[in-house]
Formats: sequence, C-alpha cells, structure tokens
Amino acid sequence: MTLTHIIVFVAAALLYMTLLPQHWRKWALFIGSVLAIFWLQPPVRIDKFDFVFPVGTLALVTLAWLASRDAEQQWTREDVVSVAVMAACIVLVSLGRYLQEDFRITPSRPPALPQVAVMLISVLIVLALVDRLPVGRKRLLLPVALLILALFVILKTEALAEEASRWLRDMMGQPTHLARASELQWLGFSYVAFRLIHTLRDRQTGRLPVLSLRDYVTYAIFFPAFTSGPIDRAERFLKDLQALPGLDPARLTQGGMRIVIGIGKKWVIADALAYMALNDVKAEQATSTAGLWLLLYVYAFQLYFDFSGYSDIAIGIGQLFGIKLPENFSQPYLKRNIAAFWQSWHITLSQWVRFYVFSPLSRFLLTRKRKPSPTFLALVCQVTTMIVIGLWHGVTWTFVAWGLWHGFGLFIHKVYSDRTRPFYIGLRARPRLMRAIGIAGTVVTFHFVLLGWVWFALADIETSWDVFLRLFGMG
Repeated sequence: MTLTHIIVFVAAALLYMTLLPQHWRKWALFIGSVLAIFWLQPPVRIDKFDFVFPVGTLALVTLAWLASRDAEQQWTREDVVSVAVMAACIVLVSLGRYLQEDFRITPSRPPALPQVAVMLISVLIVLALVDRLPVGRKRLLLPVALLILALFVILKTEALAEEASRWLRDMMGQPTHLARASELQWLGFSYVAFRLIHTLRDRQTGRLPVLSLRDYVTYAIFFPAFTSGPIDRAERFLKDLQALPGLDPARLTQGGMRIVIGIGKKWVIADALAYMALNDVKAEQATSTAGLWLLLYVYAFQLYFDFSGYSDIAIGIGQLFGIKLPENFSQPYLKRNIAAFWQSWHITLSQWVRFYVFSPLSRFLLTRKRKPSPTFLALVCQVTTMIVIGLWHGVTWTFVAWGLWHGFGLFIHKVYSDRTRPFYIGLRARPRLMRAIGIAGTVVTFHFVLLGWVWFALADIETSWDVFLRLFGMG
C-alpha cells in the first residue's frame, strides 16, 4: 500500500460516510474490495499475471465459501448477484487495456476481453461442478484446505516457486531461463489463506456463522487488511459488517489520527532506519562487533515501526469505513517475558496459530493411549507452533531456525515460570525487588528477541550463523 492508495482510500471513505445510504454500504465495501485487490497487486513479469492473481484470489475465496457453507445454506438471490458483480468488476478492470496506462488500475495491460471471457467461464464451470458434487459439503473442507496449503507451500518455497515460474513462462511463451521465484508475487495470498483456513476449520467444528457470498468475500479480501493484515476473525468482522455506521466525527478523528501515526511510523521512522538496518550486504561490510550490534538494534526497530505502522494505517482506514480491525501490536519490546512478547507482537497471527496449531496438536497428543508428560507436551507444541509461524514467512532454513529459537525460548520460559511461581507470588510483598526483576526481564526478553532477528533478517543459514557468532566476538 502506497501513499497514493491511502489518500484514495481516505477520500473514498469520506464519500462513503457522507453520501452513501446505509443499505448500500455493504455492497460498496464488497465492490471496493474486489476492485482494490487489482489496484494493490504489484507488477508481475509473467505476462498478464498481475491480472490473473487477483482473479485467482476471487476464485479461491468463492471456492472456500462453497465448501464452508452451512449444511442447510442454499444459494440466494443476493449470492447470484454477488457472482455477477464480481464477474462485472473483472470485465470492467479488463477494459482498462483500452485506456492509457495512467488510467488503468492494473500495473500492466490486462488480457483481451475474449481471453477474460474464457477465463471467467472456465472458473464458473469449475465452481458450478464443485457445487454439484455428489458429496456432503463437509467432505469438501479438507480438499479445499489442502489446495490452499499446496499453493502456499509452492509460493513460499523458493525452488518450487522458481519451477512454477518457469512453467508459467513457458505457457505464456516467455523465456524460461529468466524464471525467478520472486516473480510469483501473489499479493495478499498469505493473509487470505489463513482467513480461509480459519473459516473452513470453524465450519468443521460448527463455530462459523452463516455468511452470504458477499459478506464472505468482503471479509476475506477487505482491502485495508488485504496486503499485511491484521488477520480478523469472520464472526467478529460480521458483527461490524451488520451494523455499518454513518458519519461519526469521533470515529473520523480516531481513524484519521491512527492513519497519520501509521504513516509517521512507516514512511518517516522505518524508512530512515532502513538505511542502517542489518541486511546481507551490511553484515558483510561490518568490521566490528559493536557495528554489528548497532545494525541489529536498528533492524529490530525498523521492523517494528514498519509493520506496526502498516497495521495502524489498516486499522485507521478500517475505522473510517466502520470496521474495527483487531489490534496487532501492543508495545512488544517492553514485555517482561517471551510469552508476553508473543501476546503483543503480530497478535492476530499468534492467536491464529494458537487456535489452529497449538490447541489441536495439544488435544491430539493428550488423546494418545500413552499421554506425554506435561514437559514434553509443552516442548513439542511450542516448537511446532513457532516453526509454523516461521514457515508462514517463507519455507527456508533461516525461518526454521528463527521458529526453533522462539519455540525453545517459549518452552524454557514455560518450565522456568512453572518452577518459580511461588517465588514470584512472594515478590508481591517486595515491590522494589519485583520492579527490578521486571526491568531485568524486559532487558533479557528484548535481547533474546533481538538475537532471533538475526535468522529473520539474513538470506541464508550460513550468513546468519556467521553473524550470530561475530556478535559475540567468535567469528
């Protein structure tokens, strides 16, 4: 999301609040989100794929809606209209090929209308066949979830992504020797995938509310949170969507201030820190231990201000449109232990993996005939959960190492806190000592997280390990 996007979204929100009747607001958010994902999609060097990826997102979301519907839920007139509106939006965007570049919302010239028609008809036929499969809807949940996970693995694994890029280039008649994994920039896929898996899993357990196609699509691709979260929950989002307010000066002020704060964090502080933040080139150029530590400190704060700044912008824009997106950061670097850090850093991702990885894995292990010990259970669940978070960022050894670092950190904290609970209860009568220990805990936790960023910031495991050793004068 650029400053231009933000300005346009804020202007659209003002028109939305002041001119649009309430009964049209849901449709406005639906249509606006569909069009926005084409506009937000960055250029892709594979011909026409900056148009194909948004279409693929809409097709995948619709497929997930078909699979996650309630057993008694049937097509309604609104659902049919929603399909027609999405198709009309796709056609409208494709007509941008006849406009000058400055007036298109896609980064490159869209495909010709006959190609778009074939694409739409093919997608609609596939979705119609899926809808008419002679199996119960619950049997669709797992195949659709596996499809999403398979796409996720391909996009996040460099070798697979490069091979997919080569195959797509060959299909489009482009040179295959230029294929790169970085070409598969399917914007927003990581966040959309987690939202869809959430709805599929919650339908399986009976917790998902009934959602029309319009509301489901709006939830999955809501444009302020499309590119980098937060990862909202469908039931919470639906409550806001059912009660979209009109013009409210207090909400306008709060949303506007949140956007301004986010812009300051992201484009002023984070961009300034980026010049001195740790990366592969600076790691190689650093000649002293002190210099490496400085680069790492700067990287930690650059990452925080960049990501939390974007979250502020997304939350602020959401507020302007009447959707209160969940908070994603709560002073994470001031927390006294690693568990508290993960309750305040990328909060919505942490909650997602707790619901859909940690808790199911814990329940599975506890149902085994030979139940594991509490210590072993904590170790397996904490490490597995954090490796999943690492792999969500990318299927590389550096992200596995980062996940292991935090997984073992959480496990050690769990064992330590269980064994020292009586001591800390006794500290309540000694507030000064308790405060001093709290400050020490904050310092230790921050530096533990800081050292973990070494694995996150650098491209390969060898460079990361070399930098890690050099930080302690051993390289």
